[in-house]
Amino acid sequence: MALAGRVMATFRLALIQLQVSSVKSDNLTRACGLVREAAAQGAKIVCLPECFNSPYGTNYFPQYAEKIPGESTQKLSEVAKECSIYLIGGSIPEEDAGKLYNTCAVFGPDGALLVKHRKLHLFDIDVPGKITFQESKTLSPGDSFSTFDTRCQLLVYPGAFNLTTGPAHWELLQRGRAVDNQVYVATASPARDDKASYVAWGHSTVVTPWGEVLATAGTEEMIVYSDIDLKKLAEIRQQIPIFSQKRLDLYAVEAKKP
Repeated sequence: MALAGRVMATFRLALIQLQVSSVKSDNLTRACGLVREAAAQGAKIVCLPECFNSPYGTNYFPQYAEKIPGESTQKLSEVAKECSIYLIGGSIPEEDAGKLYNTCAVFGPDGALLVKHRKLHLFDIDVPGKITFQESKTLSPGDSFSTFDTRCQLLVYPGAFNLTTGPAHWELLQRGRAVDNQVYVATASPARDDKASYVAWGHSTVVTPWGEVLATAGTEEMIVYSDIDLKKLAEIRQQIPIFSQKRLDLYAVEAKKP
C-alpha cells in the first residue's frame, strides 16, 4: 500500500499488533480501543494487521467474510473520524458477487473511505515438513493497484508471515524495499498465538530509507510507535541519487491497467 501526496515533514506512525481471536466482535472492539490509544499518543497514521477481524485460515475466510461497506469497515470509519487520523484497516475477508477477497480498506480523518485494496498476490506456499497454505483455495486476487493521498510518504504492508517465512524473510524484505526505494517501510502483523492453526510471526516493524530498523515489536499484542522524519528521506535521496540515475533508455516499469 503506497501513500503519496502533500508532504508533512514529521509525523507519528502507529502499528497495532493485535491479538486476533475467533470472536469477531471482540476483535473489532479491541482494535478500535487500540486505535484510540494510539491517537491519544499522537499518531496521525494508524495501521492494523492483515486479517485483523478473523483468524487467518482458508476455513475461516468464508465464515467471517462481509461486504464493504459492512460491520467492520463501518467501525473503522467511525473511529478514524472520531480520532481524526488516517486509518489503514489491515485487511478483512471481503465477499463480493460470490467471490472472497483479502481486502484492505483505508479511511481518512473525516471517516471517508479513501481506497479499497484487494490483495493481488495470494499467499500459496508449500515448504515440505514446515508449512503448506493456499489462500487461492478460497480467495480470489484483486485486479488493480492502490494508492491514496496523504501528507506523508511511506510504504505500508499489513502482513501475517509465519514461523517459517517470518525469521527468514520478514525483516529482510522490509529492509530491502526500504533501500531499493529510499523510503520508509512499515509492516503490521497480528500478535502471535501459538495455539492458532496459523501462527503469525509478529514483529511489526518500521525501517528507515537507509535500511535501519527504527522500531519493532516482539510477539505479543502491542502498539509500535515511530516518529517518521521525511527530511531524513530527502537527505538520503540527495546523498545517493538513484532516481536520477535510472536508465529509462534501457528499461521501464509499465502498468498494464490504470
